[in-house]
Amino acid sequence: MPFVTVDNTRMYYRLEGNPGAPVLVMSNSLGADHGMWDPQVAGLLPHFQVLRYDTRGHGASGVPPGEYSMERLARDVLGLTDALGISSFAFCGLSMGGAIGQWLAIHAAERLIALVLANTSSRFNGELLEVRRQTVLKNGMAAVVETAMQRFFLPETLARGDTHASTVRSVLLATDPAGYAGCCAAIRDVDYTALLPQIRVPTLIIIGDHDLSTPWTGHGEVLAARIPSARVVHLHAAHLSNIDQPQSFNAALFAFLQPPQAVDPLDAGMRVRKQVLGEEHVERSMAQATDFNREFQAHITRYAWGTIWTRPGLDHRTRRLLVLAMTSTQGRWEEFRLHLRAARAHGMEACDIKEVLLQVAIYAGVPAANTGFQIAREEIEKG
Repeated sequence: MPFVTVDNTRMYYRLEGNPGAPVLVMSNSLGADHGMWDPQVAGLLPHFQVLRYDTRGHGASGVPPGEYSMERLARDVLGLTDALGISSFAFCGLSMGGAIGQWLAIHAAERLIALVLANTSSRFNGELLEVRRQTVLKNGMAAVVETAMQRFFLPETLARGDTHASTVRSVLLATDPAGYAGCCAAIRDVDYTALLPQIRVPTLIIIGDHDLSTPWTGHGEVLAARIPSARVVHLHAAHLSNIDQPQSFNAALFAFLQPPQAVDPLDAGMRVRKQVLGEEHVERSMAQATDFNREFQAHITRYAWGTIWTRPGLDHRTRRLLVLAMTSTQGRWEEFRLHLRAARAHGMEACDIKEVLLQVAIYAGVPAANTGFQIAREEIEKG
């Protein structure tokens, strides 16, 4: 199991992604664990090494007795990254995690590349947190779980039985009351308002417009006004905005952490084109280019592959499925076969193709699906 020991406390972590990619550390909310970031990870991994961890007192990390401090929670991050040999990183923290991020940006700015503060504050409701601390120590986690869920999520998220929200509820119930109470104390004592102008790390502030715990008024607006040059994104979300609006949350991360580069996308497009269609096919197409169509080849490489296919909002598998659906719908059978072969070469299974063509049959017509199934069968039988 991936554990390190920091300040005599066992810290659980998960480090995923390709070595050498930029590191993004993600820090959980009070009462949650590293799993709260599950909706983000699949989209982030092609672009980052993602380091998630359980804050002390939560999840699989240790639960030392007594009240914790925000400095201690932040130094846990420094100890963890030191142990993993990570000298610099971007940091994304939500609520309690955002308070940890503020301490790091104020006291250890040299370690941070960028800072994302989601649904958080420079000063929390200390009286409420003290009541909550005493409540869980006396009556256990069940005494606060339903109130917390109503503040965590939009009514529609709960009404549709969102699986991530249900998991958060289970994790909250299973949290050790002593660890939860220890972190309540750390958040209770936070007041970074006067120190916010010291934050010079590029900062994104994410606001949930229906967040009752850290609303814009008195919380997000303070961060935005006092942190120099901070960017702000508002989401239709409650407190756990990354679960209420997972794709919009990721889009905000990408727009901030990977701003558009003022370079010609031709080279990036060529790399992606070869990844998707196969290097042999692309090299053959480029070798066969003439003065008549060479500019067209550069055009589609630059704009189709270098501008659209490189966008992080959809992964390559989803884009492949969309291309198969659209080319079959339009009867572009040469393109359909080309992309089908490429998809098969990159691990797409017959069941995936079948589902796409069944959708085509319903929304674009049986004749298109019929031809698509025929071509697909030919390619599948070739192995």
